[in-house]
Amino acid sequence: MADVRLIVTGAGGRMGRTLVKAIADAPGVVLAGAVDSPASGMIGRDAGELAGLGPNGVLVAADIAPLLENADGILDFTAPAASVAFAKLAADKKLVHVIGTTGFSAADEEAIAAAAKATPIVKSGNMSLGVNLLAALTKRVAAALDAEFDIEILEMHHNKKVDAPSGTALLLGQAAADGRGVDLAQTADRGRDGHTGARRPGDIGFASLRGGTVVGDHFVVFAGPAERIELVHRAEDRMIYARGAVKAAQWAKGRAPNLYSMADVLGLD
Repeated sequence: MADVRLIVTGAGGRMGRTLVKAIADAPGVVLAGAVDSPASGMIGRDAGELAGLGPNGVLVAADIAPLLENADGILDFTAPAASVAFAKLAADKKLVHVIGTTGFSAADEEAIAAAAKATPIVKSGNMSLGVNLLAALTKRVAAALDAEFDIEILEMHHNKKVDAPSGTALLLGQAAADGRGVDLAQTADRGRDGHTGARRPGDIGFASLRGGTVVGDHFVVFAGPAERIELVHRAEDRMIYARGAVKAAQWAKGRAPNLYSMADVLGLD
């Protein structure tokens, strides 16, 4: 079977470098290109050197277009506007698009869903096996417990993260809402400050902490009368996300156009 040829976007950033390393470590995949924003200061740098692997001859480019003809897919942990643009390019060229970007608007989500009608797109707030197992557990626990149990989701990330709640927290919130059979948009409480009054029954609460170099900690708390159930995942290395993204690209190659999740890739649905 031919290798899956992957382009890494945002290749000069922390996640991009980790993706380059994950491709080098994984059998059956090759790095078909590396791109970044012209403002990154990384254009022309060797992607292998940036990833700590030594030179691999793949130079970081500013324009993805020339790379698309010799690629099977795009790995994308960038920013919402960039990811929407990459989704359209992937759809035009019928390439797999793996999206780990978070912080999308409703309009962004619609644009990505439209692109997925033409090509397989795997999109998830978190690409790790552990987090997706946590989401599956969250859904089951939420379905099993009655409304006397309040659901709270707490997340902590490094001090450079720009969106809150995290995409993973929202993924877990959606799992809880699905388990409970409610609309997350109608039940989410994403910020409390001042004299808020008592907690509304049925809400799914979110709290976000930022500091230091934390890769990602997530807690789902089911707080009931005189007892509490806590589900926890702590990420210690970005490589868990990168390995999941590579696995998703391998899984998606040759699949029908659709918007898939990591639950689909891992067979958790």
